[in-house]
Amino acid sequence: MLRSILSLRNFSIRATDGEIGKVKDFYFDDQAWTLRYLVVETGNWLMGRKVLISTAALHAPDWDNRTFPVDLTTDQVKHSPDIDTEKPVTREQETDLHNHYSWPLDRGGIGFLTTGMVGGVIAPDIPFEERIAMEAHRGETREESPRHLRSFKHLTDFSVRTSEDNIGELHDFLLNDNDWSIPYMVIEAGNWYSGDKLLAPTKFVDRVEWEGMSVNYLKSTASLRNAPEFDYDQLDREDFISTYENANSNPESNSGSNY
Repeated sequence: MLRSILSLRNFSIRATDGEIGKVKDFYFDDQAWTLRYLVVETGNWLMGRKVLISTAALHAPDWDNRTFPVDLTTDQVKHSPDIDTEKPVTREQETDLHNHYSWPLDRGGIGFLTTGMVGGVIAPDIPFEERIAMEAHRGETREESPRHLRSFKHLTDFSVRTSEDNIGELHDFLLNDNDWSIPYMVIEAGNWYSGDKLLAPTKFVDRVEWEGMSVNYLKSTASLRNAPEFDYDQLDREDFISTYENANSNPESNSGSNY
C-alpha cells in the first residue's frame, strides 16, 4: 500500500524497553528513491537529541496506534553516534552508525523485519546480487562513492520544473509500505493545471538541484496537463495506482510530449 510520508510524522518509535521518541523527519536516497532513515526526536529522556533509525531496524508498524516497533534498547540509542540531522549524512557517519548497531550497510528500504534477527539486527543473509554490488564498491573511497542521503524537510516546497516551465512545488512523497521505495511525489500545481495536486513518478526525475531548490523533471508540461487530480482519500482504493497509471498512459493525455 502507498502511504504519504507526511502522515508518518509524529509516529512513535518503540524500543524493547520503552519509547525512544517521535518521528520528525526522513532521510532518503535521491537517486535510488528509497527511504533510508527516520529522524527521531528523543524528548526529555535524552535531552531532546535527534537520532537516526534505519528502516532496516523497523518491524511491522502498528498503524492504528501510529507506532514503529524496533528491536533496539534505549541504551543502544543513548550511546549511538551523534549526527547533525540538519545536514546531509556522510558515508563516514553512516558507516559509524551501522557499526554501532551492527546494521548491515546498504540494506535500507527492504521492508519490515519479521525473522532472521540476531542481537536486534538482520542476520547477514545477503542475496547474491547484493554481494556482487558490495564487491564492486569495496575498492571505492568515501569521496569516490558519495551518499545521496537528503532530508525530506529540506526538500519540501522545492520547485518542480520541466524543461519549459515551473509546474509547482513539491508537497509530499508516496511510500510503498512493503519496501520503503518512493515511487511518486505529490506536487502542488500552479495555474496551468485544473486541479490542486497531482502525482508525478519519481522515475522521471532528472536531478535534484539542492542549491537551486528545484527538482528537474523529464516529462513535458503538456504530458501532465490532463493527469488526474490527486486526492489523499484515493489511497484507500485498491485500484488507485492502476487507475492513475492507465490514465497517465492514455495517448490523449500525452499530446505534445516525447514521453
